[in-house]
Parts: sequence; C-alpha cells; structure tokens
Amino acid sequence: MKGAKSKGAAKADAKLAVKSKGAEKPAAKGKKGKAGKDPNKPKRAPSAFFVFMGEFREEFKQKNPKNKSVAAVGKAAGERWKSLSESEKAPYVAKANKLKGEYNKAIAAYNKGESAAAAAPKKAAAKEVEEEDEEESDKSKSEINDDDDDEGSDEDEDDDE
Repeated sequence: MKGAKSKGAAKADAKLAVKSKGAEKPAAKGKKGKAGKDPNKPKRAPSAFFVFMGEFREEFKQKNPKNKSVAAVGKAAGERWKSLSESEKAPYVAKANKLKGEYNKAIAAYNKGESAAAAAPKKAAAKEVEEEDEEESDKSKSEINDDDDDEGSDEDEDDDE
C-alpha cells in the first residue's frame, strides 16, 4: 500500500481544501445582520473583578511603566484576584453591587422612556388614521347629500318638460 493515505490524512486534506467561490452558500434572505446599538442605552454595570481591575491597572502601570501588554496586566490582575481573601474582595463586591443597583434604575428608566417613545408614534399614527377616517366619512356624507340634491333636481327638470 505504498502511496496510500490514511483516513486521518484524507480528512485533514479535505479540511485544508480550498472551496470554490460557487460552492459558498448564499445568505439567507430573511437575515439582515445585527441590529444597531442604541447609543443612549446605559452600559452594563461591571462585576467585582472589573472594579478591582480598574484600580489594579493604575497600580500596575505605576510599577511597570514600560510594560504596555494588555495580556500581562490581565494575567497579573487575575493572579492577584485569586490570591485575595473574601474580606479583601468585599469592598469591590460592595462597589459592584452599588453600580449594579444604579444600572438597574437607569435601564428601567431607559426601558420606560423607550416604551413611551415607541408608544407615542403609534398613538399619533392611530390619531391620524382616526382623523382621516372622520374626514372621509364627512366627505362621503356630503357627497351623499349632493347626490340627493342632484336627483331631486333631475326630477324637477323632468316635471317641467
């Protein structure tokens, strides 16, 4: 079996094979991609670790001004966070809970305002439709009255002749 490929090698070759442009699946017609983000929506509250990370980052930069690596800061912060006791983490947890409470209030106000803002155009549109319906019904009533007048005048003309 010289030159024969093993099953594993055949699978690897299949994975590495370049697909032709025609083989790509067309995008689904119903999908339009991600919806845009609302810039007015409040940002989510950070966790206790991220509150700690904000303070630790400043401290780390002062001790290591030449180190610009984000990964190094993250790794050092993670190691430090793991080494902290529950009592040492408590101020960060308390601050995170406070920020979470503020976020919950802000998001509730945002959602309330958004639902009111979304309802306002619907109410305005409904009011416009009602006004249009009233105008149309007024027009149709006046047309009916005009038609009645025309019919009566036709009869009068027939009588005169």
